[in-house]
Amino acid sequence: MAAAADAGLVASGYVVARRKSAVAAEVTGKVTELLVDEGSVVREGDVIARLDTTLAEKDVSLARSRESAAVANSDSIAADLADAERVLDRTSQLLQKGFSTAADLSKVEAHRNVLRAQLHQANEQILTSRLDVQRTTQLLEKYTIHAPFDGVVTERNAEVGELISPTSPGSGLVRNAVCTMIDTDSLEIDVDVNEAYIGRVRPGSRVSAILQSYPDWSIPASVFAFSPMANRDKATVGVRIALTGKDQRVVPGLDVKVTFQDDVAAEEPPPRNVNAAGN
Repeated sequence: MAAAADAGLVASGYVVARRKSAVAAEVTGKVTELLVDEGSVVREGDVIARLDTTLAEKDVSLARSRESAAVANSDSIAADLADAERVLDRTSQLLQKGFSTAADLSKVEAHRNVLRAQLHQANEQILTSRLDVQRTTQLLEKYTIHAPFDGVVTERNAEVGELISPTSPGSGLVRNAVCTMIDTDSLEIDVDVNEAYIGRVRPGSRVSAILQSYPDWSIPASVFAFSPMANRDKATVGVRIALTGKDQRVVPGLDVKVTFQDDVAAEEPPPRNVNAAGN
């Protein structure tokens, strides 16, 4: 809550990570490797964990086997069709010379047409089996869990041997995430300002932030944005404050007291040090 002071408007709030993710798998599986711990720094794309792929690998092998069988079936039908085309040609010549009948020609031609239809069906089965190979291969890749962005792991939510499921509520024997991570570039300060004083705060306003843990350290910051809605119960408006620098001492959850300066740093808020993609 903010209060008026001779030195400027004062408010209390917390350091928050605007970009935070409970990293989970898109498939259900047992954790076989967990490669991060609390405090681990990861880059986007780094492997965080692996799940048991035994059944998924068998599905890929089965799909590839079906593809090979479909190709072999198509080749066999194609050979039969080529032979049927030759028989049809010979029967047609014999009919012209009077050594065959129209019934024989009709029978051979019907057999040729059946083989054509079978070949078309076999080729479609090849396409279907190849799509199945692609699907099972892509599904197999989902058993390896990657970091969604650069950041720091703040919590291990699962251990090796536990079951992970995207549909799990995250309790009991089934987890819904392997870890929780934040983007340290998205750290900012959230405070609530009394609506009676919100007119004194503008985007770009300079702010002095002091962490309760480090009372002698004043962190330069500036107002970045306002909440699109006021809190009717508390008669406050949320204000987002961007830090102008990174420091390992600034972590989510810390209490912070901010003092809004009466001057404005710029007409528009300066570029933030944080990544706003998680807004």
